[in-house]
Amino acid sequence: MRLTGRVAIITGASSGFGRATAVRFAQEGASLVLGDLDGDGGRETLALVEHAGGAAELVVGDVATADVAAALVARALERFALLDMLVNNAGIAPPEPQRSWDAPEESWDRVLRVNLKSVYLCCRAVIPEMIRHGSGAIVNVASIAATRAVGGASYAAAKGGILSYTRFVSRELAPQGIRINCVSPGYMRTPMSTGERYGLTEAQQDARMEHFAQRVPMRRSGAAGDIADAIVYLASNEAGYVTGQELIVDGGYTVG
Repeated sequence: MRLTGRVAIITGASSGFGRATAVRFAQEGASLVLGDLDGDGGRETLALVEHAGGAAELVVGDVATADVAAALVARALERFALLDMLVNNAGIAPPEPQRSWDAPEESWDRVLRVNLKSVYLCCRAVIPEMIRHGSGAIVNVASIAATRAVGGASYAAAKGGILSYTRFVSRELAPQGIRINCVSPGYMRTPMSTGERYGLTEAQQDARMEHFAQRVPMRRSGAAGDIADAIVYLASNEAGYVTGQELIVDGGYTVG
């Protein structure tokens, strides 16, 4: 197992990429602290992690606040006395569809706060502990929206910010023995992308994902497990000489 004896914080762990990553980390031997505003979903993920043989704690709260970011670190140290991995996965999409100049200011601010500010706050909380013991791995979940015109302007701005932040901070952290990278998903089947969160029926969700799949050279949408596998790689020692990089997982969309 590639993550045995290691401890990770995973944000946005109640569903989608966060849930899949939590289960994969547990299967690889990691202990976890899960963070999410959705307590019910978080508890479901916690049960799946424990079923996979992992030890985990759940912190329910808004990870785009300094208090909750600090609480995640405190819980990791209290339960496991160690913290060496962070997965910044929490994210939301704007109400759809919106032209950038029609988007309400509140919607713009919320997307930037949840998607980008949470990355900064959780990194700020975690990095001093990683520096203290001289190693660590951070994986941020960005998106192909960082470089392609998909997802809406606020979403693209936030994800582009994650990509730039990752590259910049990698130069600061490398001498400290800490690696930071990001994964950029393409069209993946998650509650956010299917339209489930917007009330679409199952048939409407299937039609929506089939429409997306036709844009992808591999002619299918990706799954949450595809992203979880990429995150495991970047967090593991197999990526020990990789930092400041973007791993695009999109079935060839961005090169098609």
